[in-house]
Amino acid sequence: MLLTSAQKYKFSTGIIEPCVSGIYATCARKHEKQAAQELTQLFQEKLEEWYGDELRELGHGESDDESDNDASVEDKIKKELEALHAKNNGPKSKEILRFVDLNCECVVFCKTRKPIDPEKFVHQLMQEFANPKESQKRTRYVQKLTPVTFSCNASLPELTKLSQRVLKPHFHEEGTKPLKFAIEVTRRNFNTLDKMDIIKEVARVAGNGGQLPHKVDLKNYDKLILVECFKNNIGMSVVNSEYRDDFKKYNIQQIFESKIKAQAANATQDVKLEPK
Repeated sequence: MLLTSAQKYKFSTGIIEPCVSGIYATCARKHEKQAAQELTQLFQEKLEEWYGDELRELGHGESDDESDNDASVEDKIKKELEALHAKNNGPKSKEILRFVDLNCECVVFCKTRKPIDPEKFVHQLMQEFANPKESQKRTRYVQKLTPVTFSCNASLPELTKLSQRVLKPHFHEEGTKPLKFAIEVTRRNFNTLDKMDIIKEVARVAGNGGQLPHKVDLKNYDKLILVECFKNNIGMSVVNSEYRDDFKKYNIQQIFESKIKAQAANATQDVKLEPK
């Protein structure tokens, strides 16, 4: 194991600070802690599977030094004590994942740090879930995942800066073709900014004030900008068109229900095609 639960998967109570990345998860009512526990196991597995080499380079993995196998018990104990002393007295290592209890029904938040990119991490999860050969659901209480590339305080100037940062690689890079896009705003315990004001500002930044040929298209978009508002925090990410249909808005439950229906329909069709 590269990481241990005690090291990287603490479940803390608090709010979402600005300037963080992460993943929102909706879940069954009164099962927020169980949902976080499910995701802890799932995220840990994928973190080690997809980022194992990077974690070892960053010093989050286990030692690969084979000489430890030949060390005496006394030497091993001494080494562990020295490592513990250095950890307690040296600079605190930043946690890669931390689940936050938002004191809000049916939703939890997982703060993430590099090497995780929330957009890519969640997208890769959905690709695996949607794979017809993948039959293991892995979660009972978790419903929908929403990546947050970055976040800010809930004010219009900060929203502008956030939009410029998050949208740049999708909309503003040189050579980017004209895109159709839509904006989806979710608000929880949030009344700082009006929903339409948020949409107008994000759309303005996406089109660079009308200087770029990107256009709003609510039904046939190439990109969907997700804006998650919670208390005094605004988070943002961008997903592709497959988000709605292929990946059921990143709803794990609906993805597996859709696969079950498709399998049942295929089985019925196979029966009809069998010769009598």
